[in-house]
Amino acid sequence: MPYYDMKDNPTGCCPRFHPEGWNEQELHFDHKLFVKAVTRSLFHIPLNMGRIFSKTFKAIEKAGATKEDEFLVLTDDVSPWKSEHYFSVTKNVPGEEMIYLNGDYLMRVFEGPYKNARLWYKEMEDYVRQKGKQPEKIYFYYTTCPKCAKYYRKNYVVGIAQIS
Repeated sequence: MPYYDMKDNPTGCCPRFHPEGWNEQELHFDHKLFVKAVTRSLFHIPLNMGRIFSKTFKAIEKAGATKEDEFLVLTDDVSPWKSEHYFSVTKNVPGEEMIYLNGDYLMRVFEGPYKNARLWYKEMEDYVRQKGKQPEKIYFYYTTCPKCAKYYRKNYVVGIAQIS
């Protein structure tokens, strides 16, 4: 995975995201371990994300299942009512649902308000097809919370498409 500098964190919340090394790159997961968490939404607007993310991060930290420079949370907006989130980890986290992801992925970095996710989804599909591949599943990695995006004056979101 691309390098993520967790020490560049003036907010004490979300580290500053540096898009270099992420845009138009490929990933390959071979039995890559993730913690799965589910949040509720109302017409795609998250309702309990802060509480669920906090609980999940605490469980991951307690288990010592992080690698500081390898951080990734994939989000799948499965319906207007719920989203699934996959937190990259280095080992099993007790009490959490664990999943493995496999396959090849293409990444593309976007910048702008969260409301553009619908447009970015379509752009990801087009980007994958331009590369001669077919998108199987599209995730988003929201690199900062709204408060930190405002502080940094940039809101980077990474589209990550599983390809075939």
